[in-house]
Parts: sequence; C-alpha cells; structure tokens
Amino acid sequence: MLRKFSSSISWVECWLAAMLAGVVSILILTNVIARALSSPIYWVDEVAIFSMVWMTFLATTVVIKRRQTLSVTLVHEYVPKTVKKVLRVFSDLMVLLFSLLLLYFCMLWFEPITLFAVGFDISAFQMETFNFIYAETTNTLGLKKYLVWLVMPWVACSLILHASVNLWDSVVMVFSAQQDSV
Repeated sequence: MLRKFSSSISWVECWLAAMLAGVVSILILTNVIARALSSPIYWVDEVAIFSMVWMTFLATTVVIKRRQTLSVTLVHEYVPKTVKKVLRVFSDLMVLLFSLLLLYFCMLWFEPITLFAVGFDISAFQMETFNFIYAETTNTLGLKKYLVWLVMPWVACSLILHASVNLWDSVVMVFSAQQDSV
C-alpha cells in the first residue's frame, strides 16, 4: 500500500515538474519577446525563477524514487554482488537520513507549532521567535515568500516516503539473497 502511495505521489510530482518546465519555457519566451519590444515584464523573471525552483525540487524527488540519480560506480563495479546490495541499502539509508534532517530543519525554519500556539497571529509569532519567514515578500509580485518555500517541507516528506519504500525494497533484496544462499 505504501509503495502504491509513493508511486502515486511520484506520478503527480513528475506531472507537476513537467508542467512547470513548460511554464518556465513560456515565461522566458514571453519575456524575451517583451524585452525585444522594449517593454520588459519584470514579474515574469520572478515567476520563472520560482517555477524553476519548484520544478527542480519536484523532479529530484521523482529521480530519487526511480533510482535514476547520477552516481559514481567505480567501487560498485569491482565489488561482489552481496556488497553491492549492502551499498544500495547504505545509499537508501543515507537518502532517508537526509530527508529526515531536511524535515527537521524545515520544522525549525517554519516553526509551525509556535505559529499554531499564537493562533496564526504573524506579529505575535515574530515577537516570540524573531522569525520573519511569514512576513517576507517577493520583490516584484509582493507574494509571501513562505508560499514559495513550502516546496521544502513537501520535498522532505515526499523523500521520506520514497526513501522508505526504496530502503524497504533494498533490505528485502539483501535478506532474500541470504535466504537463497542458505
């Protein structure tokens, strides 16, 4: 069930990343034409940058889920099959650890418990924590920056899900190989 959920989330992330790639292309083309006509649209650059950031993070989760990341395989090519499987477990474990740390740091950054405790009063939150994450706005759009940064906790949770499924598969592969050899 967890594997199906992970695959569904990955499919949505892949679709959103592809859509955002198209949006980035259209925005850049629009701004190139506007600048050629001596009428630049300044907010387009900002939306293109934010779209590219979201696209990159979403695509990263998909690539990690599918195990399609870049890797150096020099050691991997010269070790026995059992060591390869252990290295795969180690790699999945490191991705999971990274994901958990990312979520932890997002919790420190966004401080949702404190925000809830002050009744979502941004001023009270800022006075208590000296954290101005919810007050910062983008340069041209005037959009609250935390809305753009929400991709970080999403990616952390998504990576935890994908890395957990990958780690489970790797551990099962190691133990099934040991059972076969007995």
